[in-house]
Amino acid sequence: MKEENRKYAREAFDIIEHAALKIGSRLPGSKNERKFHDYMADKLREIGITPKQEEFFVSPRSGIGGLPYAGWVGIILSIMIYFALNNEYLWFLMAFVGIIFVIWLVSCVFLYSTWLDMFFHREISTNTYGELLPEDGKYDYTIILSGHTDTSWCWKHSENAYWDKDKPIKGVIKTYGKVGFGAVCVFLVVGICVAMAVIYGSVMIPTALDKYQQTMIGLQFDHAWAQNMYSWGSSVLSRDSFRVFNAVLLVLPIITAIGSAFVAMWGDKNEQNGSRGAMDNASGIALSYEVIKYFKENPDKMPKNCRIVDLNVGSEESGLRGSMAFAKEHKNDDLTENAWNINIDSVADKDYFEVVIKDDWQGCRFDTDLEKMFKETFNELEIPSKSKNHCIHNPVGGCDSTPMTRAGIKSVTFAAQNPMLTYYYHTWHDMPDRFDVDTVGTGFDVILGVIDKIAAFQEEKGYNGPQKK
Repeated sequence: MKEENRKYAREAFDIIEHAALKIGSRLPGSKNERKFHDYMADKLREIGITPKQEEFFVSPRSGIGGLPYAGWVGIILSIMIYFALNNEYLWFLMAFVGIIFVIWLVSCVFLYSTWLDMFFHREISTNTYGELLPEDGKYDYTIILSGHTDTSWCWKHSENAYWDKDKPIKGVIKTYGKVGFGAVCVFLVVGICVAMAVIYGSVMIPTALDKYQQTMIGLQFDHAWAQNMYSWGSSVLSRDSFRVFNAVLLVLPIITAIGSAFVAMWGDKNEQNGSRGAMDNASGIALSYEVIKYFKENPDKMPKNCRIVDLNVGSEESGLRGSMAFAKEHKNDDLTENAWNINIDSVADKDYFEVVIKDDWQGCRFDTDLEKMFKETFNELEIPSKSKNHCIHNPVGGCDSTPMTRAGIKSVTFAAQNPMLTYYYHTWHDMPDRFDVDTVGTGFDVILGVIDKIAAFQEEKGYNGPQKK
């Protein structure tokens, strides 16, 4: 960390400590999330920047926050198997529930779609931002510094790995083992329900159609397909292997119910047990603010023709809802025109400075110019990293760079976080005492270095570099 920037690093760490220790967990749409927004709005006022707050609806449990529901679906279907063995009509209901569940899981939990949000309990969340303009008020491009204010529900299996923190590999294996086993059990029981519904349906439906045809005088109906289905279904029901499978179903649901229970207990619903969010992501909020404060106090260092925006994003942990709302709200104004977004998400682990260049699940590749700028800055500051080439993909979930990128903004996510599933990630162990001011200060230096490179890029391109086509 550069000593001349230590003041800003210390102030950033003060914000981190306030968020984690005085406000605490800040689940999406919660009162504590709003407290942090109001706190950061006051901080902007302190340096003479007028904050703007935009509210939006969020359904905290419609996305990744609803993962425990997947476990309960697995448990309920496992129990229902015993009833379905004596009443084959139940397989159709169970298959229907399983298919609806998979549609929700894939579209909303994995892909962060909002189309089912209306069916879940809603809260009001907030985006808070402030703008710093050049002294003459004229600008040709915008740099948006963003971080998210909310924290995650406590992931119980990760939290339990705390007892293996001195043997992190053991903790990771135990965590992934329970979650992986649970996921297999949930999908297995859904698959069983769908398969049994298909088998029994291939017998019942053609038989019903045949009887219906016999009652309709003069109806010409080619039902060869139905007879083929009937033959297939009847042959399956008569096989010894099917009888053995039915016997297996007397025991298998006990196993799938136990595995599903691991998924059901994934996220602790108690708000008091939620992540304190020192690293994820009070660090990003604090750094965004301190950078804009730095330029406010040092106008001579402000990039030419540039507007800088400090954006505090709400409800990221609920499926990027805040950044989606921001991108949608400003899709037709100059906040998304000729704009760059440095999304800062978790700067705490000094051995893992990196640029996140893609959300794999979201299928979104981030900006290559910003990627190059970050890598060059890491090298110039001689920052080591255990991440390959200071670069990672986000393998699961998503980050706020995805909605920004899709809105036509040049964006990447900057992080200093161990990419392995750790005991402090999304748990109440995410506290400020596990990292230090110097790491945060190094993050501050990196952001200033990248901003200098953006300014040079814009000047070279005639202040028209990333304009949307």
